[in-house]
Amino acid sequence: MTSLTDSNKIPIKNLYFMLCYAWQHLDEREFVSISREDEKDIKHLLTRILLVKLRSLIKRGFYKEYQLAREETSTLRGRILFKESIQNFSYKRAKMHVEFEEMSYDILHNLIIKATLYQLLQTSIFNKQLKEEIHQLYPYFAQINLIKLDSRLFQTIRLHRSNQHYRFVLDICQFLYESLLLNEENSDSKFADFERNPKAMACLFEDFVRNFYIKETPHFKVGRENIYWDAIGENTTYLPIMQTDISLEDRDRKIIMDTKYYQNALTENRGSEKLISGNLYQLFAYLNNHKNTSKKLSGILLYPKTGKELNLSYEIKGFPIKVFTVDLNRSWNIIHSRLLEIVNSTPEKLV
Repeated sequence: MTSLTDSNKIPIKNLYFMLCYAWQHLDEREFVSISREDEKDIKHLLTRILLVKLRSLIKRGFYKEYQLAREETSTLRGRILFKESIQNFSYKRAKMHVEFEEMSYDILHNLIIKATLYQLLQTSIFNKQLKEEIHQLYPYFAQINLIKLDSRLFQTIRLHRSNQHYRFVLDICQFLYESLLLNEENSDSKFADFERNPKAMACLFEDFVRNFYIKETPHFKVGRENIYWDAIGENTTYLPIMQTDISLEDRDRKIIMDTKYYQNALTENRGSEKLISGNLYQLFAYLNNHKNTSKKLSGILLYPKTGKELNLSYEIKGFPIKVFTVDLNRSWNIIHSRLLEIVNSTPEKLV
C-alpha cells in the first residue's frame, strides 16, 4: 500500500462498494440504490444511509446495558456506601448512599451516534432537506447525553450478537467523524475531502482489495503475512519486519500482492516510461526472503488505473512478477471481473 492518485473521478457508487468490502459489510451493498444522480460526494451518500439505518434502529429500539449508578435514597438497593453516607449525614434524612446496576440507554454505542448527529447538524455542506431529516431524528436521542467525540472511543466499543446491528451504523459514524474537521476559528464545521486524502484512499484501496479476495476467491487463503529477512548476524532484531499487503495461497501456489495507490504507475526517465523501481524492489524483497514454501511463488503489483492500462509479466531471479492496473472508474461488474482475472488467469491471457 502506498500513496497518491486522483480519486475524484471514481464514481461515488464505486467508492461505496469499496467501503462495503473494506468494512466487511457486503449485506449493505443494496443501500447504493439510495444514491442520487447528482450525489455530491461519499459523505452525502453515507449520511443519508446513516439516517435510513437509524430510522430502522429507532423502530427496533435502542440497545441498552447495565451500568453502575449512585444515588442517595430511602429505599435500599445494591451496595450501601457507608463512607459517603456518613460524610453527608444521610442518616439524618433517613437515607443512605447506594451503588447499584440498572439498564441504561446512555451507553457508548448510542452516545457516539448522538454526537455524530450533533456534528452533522453543525456542518454547512448539507442542503435544507438533508438537514431537516437529521433534525427529525435528533430528538429521539434526548435521553442520551451529548459527548465530544474522540477517535479512541471507537476502539473501545464492544460488539457481540445482541448489538451486532450497530456495527454498520458505527462504522459510518467513525468515517464521518474522521472526515469531519472542526474549524476552531469558526462555529461552522467542515468536512475533510476524503477522496483527496491520499493516505486514507491508499488504506481503503488496500483493505478493499484484500477483503474482496477474501470474499470472492474462497479457494484462496487470504490475509496479511510477516516475512523475515533471510539474514545472519548478531543483531538481526534491528532488521525491520516486512509485512505483505495481501497474501493469497491455494493448494499449488502462493501470490504476494502489493497495492500501490499512486498518481501514476509509471515514472519518466530520460524520455521513456519506467516502472517505479522502489515498488519492484519491495516486492522482490518479499519474494526473495520468503521461506518454507514448496508452492509456486509469484508477486503482483496492483495500481488503480490513471493512465494506460498495465498487464505486464516478468520473471526476475526465477520469481514470476506481474504488474496490473484496475480501472476504478468503470462499472462495478467490470471491476469485479478484472480483480478475479488478475489472480485466476495466466500471464499469457492477461498480456
